[in-house]
Amino acid sequence: PGPGHEDFRPRIVPYYRDPNKPYKKVLRTRYIQTELGFHERLFVAVLTSKATLNTLAVAVNKTVAHHFPRLLYFTGLRSAKVPHGMVLVAHGDERPIWLMYETVHYIHQHFGSDYDWFYIMQDDTYAQAEQVKALVTHLSINQDVYLGRAEEFIGGDEQARYCHGGFGYLISRSLLLKLHPHLDSCRNEILSVRPDEWLGRCIIDFLGITCVSQLQGQHYHTYELAKNSELEKEEEEEFQAALAVHPVSDMTLMYRLHKHFSRIQLDRAYQEIRDLQMQIRNLTSLTPAGEAGLTWPVGINAPFLPKSRFEVISWDYFTEQHLFSCPDGSPKCELSGASKADVSEIIESALEQLNSRYQPLLRFSKRQLLNGYRRFDPTRGMEYTLDLLLEAVTQKGHSHVLAKRVSLVRPLSKVEIIPMPYVTEATRVQLVLPLTVQDLDFVANFLDMFAMNTLDTHDNALLTLLLIYHPYDAQRVSQVDVFAGVKAMVGELEKRYAEVKIPWISVKTEVPSQVKLMDIVSKKHPVDTLFFLASVWTEINMEFLNRCRMNTISNWQVFFPVHFQEFNPALVYRGEQTASSSTDFLRDGHFDRHSFAEACFYNSDYMTARTKLAADILDQDEVLESMEVFDVFLHYSGLHLFRAVEPGLVQKYALRSCNPRLSEELYHRCVLSNLEGLASRSHLAMTLFEQEQANST
Repeated sequence: PGPGHEDFRPRIVPYYRDPNKPYKKVLRTRYIQTELGFHERLFVAVLTSKATLNTLAVAVNKTVAHHFPRLLYFTGLRSAKVPHGMVLVAHGDERPIWLMYETVHYIHQHFGSDYDWFYIMQDDTYAQAEQVKALVTHLSINQDVYLGRAEEFIGGDEQARYCHGGFGYLISRSLLLKLHPHLDSCRNEILSVRPDEWLGRCIIDFLGITCVSQLQGQHYHTYELAKNSELEKEEEEEFQAALAVHPVSDMTLMYRLHKHFSRIQLDRAYQEIRDLQMQIRNLTSLTPAGEAGLTWPVGINAPFLPKSRFEVISWDYFTEQHLFSCPDGSPKCELSGASKADVSEIIESALEQLNSRYQPLLRFSKRQLLNGYRRFDPTRGMEYTLDLLLEAVTQKGHSHVLAKRVSLVRPLSKVEIIPMPYVTEATRVQLVLPLTVQDLDFVANFLDMFAMNTLDTHDNALLTLLLIYHPYDAQRVSQVDVFAGVKAMVGELEKRYAEVKIPWISVKTEVPSQVKLMDIVSKKHPVDTLFFLASVWTEINMEFLNRCRMNTISNWQVFFPVHFQEFNPALVYRGEQTASSSTDFLRDGHFDRHSFAEACFYNSDYMTARTKLAADILDQDEVLESMEVFDVFLHYSGLHLFRAVEPGLVQKYALRSCNPRLSEELYHRCVLSNLEGLASRSHLAMTLFEQEQANST
C-alpha cells in the first residue's frame, strides 16, 4: 500500500431526525443502485471523422460495439447522417483539438456521475472489448488513472508521457472530475497539433499525472500493425496479447482482426473448459461419492432427479419430418421452424463429434435418423438422444452400415437480462366488466369485492359495466329491465362513495363477441387508457392490479393472466369444512389455462392491432365472433404477449354458461374449462368410489 492507501471498513451511520422540524416523507430513488451510489463500469467514446464515419466507424459498430455496455461516437461534423444502429454526437467543429475538448466536456457533463471508467479510442483502432472490460475489473476506482500506450512528448520532459490516441486510453472517473475545471485553461494555453498530446499535456500540467502502460499489476498491451501485414502469420506473443491494435486502414482489415481475435478468445475458452474438466475428474475421486459421482458432461449440472412420479420430465419423440408432441395437443405435426433447425443442428453436431473422435480411421456419414428424443431439463438444458443409421468408411475405402446411439446436451448458457421499458404502479386501471343475464347471481359479490379492495383503499381504478341485452330483453326493457337490480346496486355504491361514478353501456346482441364489445368500449376512452378486461367471477384486489400495471407496457407488452379456479366444494369437501391452510388451498383448485377472459392492455395497442385486423378481414361478423382479444394481439400485433399464472386472481367455483352461438373452438374451450374445474382426478375418483359403494349396498 502506498502513502494514500485507505483501509475501507463498513461503519454504521446513526439515524437522526430533528424533532423541531416537521416530518417529511422520504422520496426513495427508482433503483437501489442509485440509492447506494453504484456506478456503471465502463463508458466508451469513439472519435470519428467525415472520411471514416461510414466506413471504419461502421466496422467498429459491427465488431465490438455490442460487447461494450455503452458506446457513443463523436465527430466534428455539423449535420452528419447517422448510420443505422449508431449513436452519434456532432460537435460542429472538425478541428482535432476542439473535438477532443468538446468530447471530454460532453462525457463529464452527461456521464461523469454514472460511470467509473472512460475509454477513449479512434475509429481506426481495433480494441478487444472483453479484454478491456476485464482490465477495468482489476483496477481500483479509488485512484487517478491515465492508462494507455505511453509516448514521449516531442522535445519535452523525458519523464512526462502522454497516452497515444491511436491505441486508446483509459481514464478513471476521479481523474475526469479533477480535470474538468481546467479544460478551458488547457484549450486557451496549450498549443498542440495532436489531440492526444494536448490532452496528455493538460493532465500533466494541471494534475501532475503522467500516462502509464502498467498499473496495479495490470499491463496495457498494444500492437502496431505494419502495412500489408498478414494476420495469419502474426504469431508474436505481443500481437496475441494486445488489447488494442493500430492502425486499421480499412473495414476489411477490421473484420479480419475481429475474426482473428475472436478465434483466439474461443480457443482460450475451450482450453479453459478442458482444463477445468480435467481438474474436476482429478478431484472427483476425493469426494464421498467417488468416481461414480462424476456426471456427464463434466462440469454440467447433473440431470434432475424426480422425487415422485409427478415430477418425471417426459421425453418428446421426433423424426426428421415430424414431431410427436405438438404445442396444440395433436399427436403428430410437421417439424418446422425453430424445431426443425434445432434437430438439423443436433444431427450435424453429432456427426461432427463422431468424425473428430474416429478420424482418420473411420469417416461417418448419415443415412437416416431412426429415432430422436429430447426433453428440457431446467437444471441443465436441453437433452437429446439420437438413434442414427450411419455409413462408416475406412481408410481403405471399405464401407459398413451400422446403427449408433448418441446423447447430447445443449446446456443453459449465461443468463441475459432483457431490457424493458420502465413502468410504475401509479397508472390508472380502467376495469371493463361484460354482464349477461346468466351473470346476475354473481354481480353483487363482484361489486362488494371491488368496493372493499379498491374504493375503500382509494386505489387508482375505475369500473365500467357492459350490460349485454338479448334482442328479446331489449324490446321489453321499458316494461321489465333484466338489469334493473344491477343498476340499483351501482346507484347504492355511488351514494356511498360520492366521488365515484360507475358508468354502464347497454349493448344489444345475440352473440357477445369479446372483440365487438371491446370495440365499443375502446371508442369511449382515451388512447392511453390501461384496460383490465374482467369477468364477473373475478375477485379484484390491489395485489393483482399492481401486477396488471407492471406487466402491461404500452407499445411493448400485453398481459393475459391465468386465474386460479377453485374446484366444486361439493366434490372436494363432500360436506366437510373448507380447508384453510395455503397448501390445502392450492390443492382445492387449478389454474384455468382454457380461459382468456381476463386481460390487461393499453387502448392504443388494441386500436393498432384492431386496425390491422379490420384491413385483413374487412369486418366480417362471423370472423369476429370466432375471435377473442387474445387472438387479435397474437396475430395482428408485434407486441410481447405475457401469459402467466396469477395466484392473486382467484375465482370461486361456478358453472359457466357456454354460448353455443360462439365459434366451435370458443365453445369447446368453455366446456373444457367447466369440466376441468369440477375437481381434481383424485377427488373425482373418490366421488365415484363412494357412489359405487352406495350402489352396491
